[in-house]
Amino acid sequence: MPLLEINSVSVAYGGIQALQGVSLHVEQGEIVTIIGANGAGKSSLLNAISSMVPYHEGEIIYEGEQLPDKPYNVVARGIVQVPEGRQVFANLNVEENLRIGAYLRRDRDGIEQDLEHVYTRFPRLKERRQQYAGSLSGGEQQMLVIGRGLMARPGVLLLDEPSLGLAPLLVAEIFRIVNDINQEGTTLLLVEQNAKKALAVADRAYVLETGTIIREGSGTELLADPSVQDAYLGTKRKT
Repeated sequence: MPLLEINSVSVAYGGIQALQGVSLHVEQGEIVTIIGANGAGKSSLLNAISSMVPYHEGEIIYEGEQLPDKPYNVVARGIVQVPEGRQVFANLNVEENLRIGAYLRRDRDGIEQDLEHVYTRFPRLKERRQQYAGSLSGGEQQMLVIGRGLMARPGVLLLDEPSLGLAPLLVAEIFRIVNDINQEGTTLLLVEQNAKKALAVADRAYVLETGTIIREGSGTELLADPSVQDAYLGTKRKT
């Protein structure tokens, strides 16, 4: 049984169909990547999983049971989304932001252990633990929102465009962090426009186009797929 199953899910905003019959699955321990152009429905899919937007058809199953329809209940079940755009609590300091990630937890010792683990993974956050989150650089804010997500001890971490707007060196650092988090046992569903790097770390991947899955395979297979190269990797086939 897959850890997470999305079965024939459709999402509409008014008269606009964002997703149409999307089906995919995520196995325990995988990195699964979703690539696609702007407006393809990638963020809508993550928001549907998180119950941030309703879906009018299909079902979303986690650990064999349908997910609840309230975002905080989805988090309580073990699925945590790191949203696009580095949405920090700007007027709170770094440590307060991190502790918000554990707001549903009651295991105080475990929270303190996980906080120290986040600081070990992101030493810059430890250096700035009393600094307002809004004053951090873009890369530091991205580390902060990933750390905040990890504080919930997710079974599946949903990452929405983690490299967006970052300099190339920071992009490489973010993907190293993504891989390290997975190696430590966290399952990841990754939405990312940097298709080359996203496919390089993925166990499996899906291509989403105008709300529909049009292709799937291993990350290696899609990296080598000529149509994916043409559309998303900036590579032109030789004629």
